[in-house]
Amino acid sequence: MGLRERKKEKTRLAILDAALDLFLEQGYESTTVEQIAGAVEISPRTFFRYFNSKDHLALWHHEHGEEIMLETLASRPEDESPFTALMSAMRAVVGDLEGSTPEDRARFLKLRRLMEDHPRLVGMSVARGAATERRLIEVIAARRGVDPDEDMLTPLIVAFAACTLRVGFECPRRDSGLPEITQRMAETIELAERSLRPGWDR
Repeated sequence: MGLRERKKEKTRLAILDAALDLFLEQGYESTTVEQIAGAVEISPRTFFRYFNSKDHLALWHHEHGEEIMLETLASRPEDESPFTALMSAMRAVVGDLEGSTPEDRARFLKLRRLMEDHPRLVGMSVARGAATERRLIEVIAARRGVDPDEDMLTPLIVAFAACTLRVGFECPRRDSGLPEITQRMAETIELAERSLRPGWDR
C-alpha cells in the first residue's frame, strides 16, 4: 500500500471510528453526516468520497465480508461441492475476524452493540445480507451450471450456509467478546456440516 492509499485508509477508519462512537453516544437516528465529518475535521463532501451514506457506513462489515466470501469462492476447486465451497468462504470470514487488529475488534463489537440498540439497523442489515446472498446464489448457480432464476436448490444451499454465520453472530450474551463470537461461528459451521448427508447439494 502506497502513501496515498495509507492516507485514504487512515481517513476512512477515522470516519468509521467517529461515527460508531457518535452512534453509541447519542443514537443512530440523531447523528448526522455533518456531525461525523466535523468530528474528523473533514467536510461532508469528503465524507461522501468514502461512504455513500450514513447507512452505508453502518453496514460496512457486510461489504467487507461479502468481498472475502466472493474471493474465497473464486479460489476454490471447480469440482468441489457447492456447500463445501461456501463453508470455506464462511470460515474465511471467521478467520478474518480472528486475525483482526485490536482496533478492528473494537469496531466489530461496537457495531454489534449498535445493532442491538437500534432495530431499524437490524432490518437494514438483513436487507444487505439478502443482497449478498443474491450474489452468492449467482456464483453457486454458475458453479452448478444452472439458471439462478429457475433452480430451487441453489438458493437453499446459500441460505443454509449463510445462516451459520447469523447464528454465530447472534451470540446469546450481550457482553460476549469477539473470541466467544468467532468460536460460536466456527462451531455452528461444523454443526451444519455434520448435519447434512454427503452429496445433498449436487
